[in-house]
Amino acid sequence: MIYLIPTPIGNLEDMTLRAIRLLKEVDLILAEDTRVSQKLLSHYEIKTPMQSFHMHNEHKKVNQIIDQARLGRTIALISDAGTPGISDPGYLLVHHALKEGIEVECLPGATALIPALVQSGLPADRFIFEGFLPPKKGRQSRLEQMAKEPRTLIFYESPHKILKTLDQMIPYFGSERKVAVVREISKKFESNFRGSLKEALHFFEQNPPKGEFVVVVEGNSNK
Repeated sequence: MIYLIPTPIGNLEDMTLRAIRLLKEVDLILAEDTRVSQKLLSHYEIKTPMQSFHMHNEHKKVNQIIDQARLGRTIALISDAGTPGISDPGYLLVHHALKEGIEVECLPGATALIPALVQSGLPADRFIFEGFLPPKKGRQSRLEQMAKEPRTLIFYESPHKILKTLDQMIPYFGSERKVAVVREISKKFESNFRGSLKEALHFFEQNPPKGEFVVVVEGNSNK
């Protein structure tokens, strides 16, 4: 059995009781960064053995993990924050496990995109999650593809690229397209900006961006 267990994206109190119990009961925890995860495990007095499992070693370790699951070991996969597999390692392990007939279960829990969408004030009944835009090649073509999308768009972005992203969105989406930029969800300095893309760009030019961002963009309303 392999469990995918969401971890808090900021506030440690967002950990569910079931997640804590399972992390104590499983035989092994796979963590994206063991140094980050150790803080969480220590907070909840979880002493289960832990190994690293991330984008740089998952191809080398996935077969070893599958072999352990075949032998009856119960394994939990966690990322540094949020739900494994959502812009984090997880897909490869799930794919191989299901192919080998190993049961996989993902617990409900923390993820940044849903709170950002719901509190954005933009339509939440239909949306598209794009994750991080390509860093270089394919970035502008992706924005061009999304320009006519009628559903609400959700992107993740780092503080180093948020200005570039907002600036690059304007030629494709239009300067008056509504946007909500949510920073540091569930953390002490969480903040929300709601306005047009032009206003958002101006705001963050005047207020140097810090922390991790979720950008929620209004869909194209032209028919």
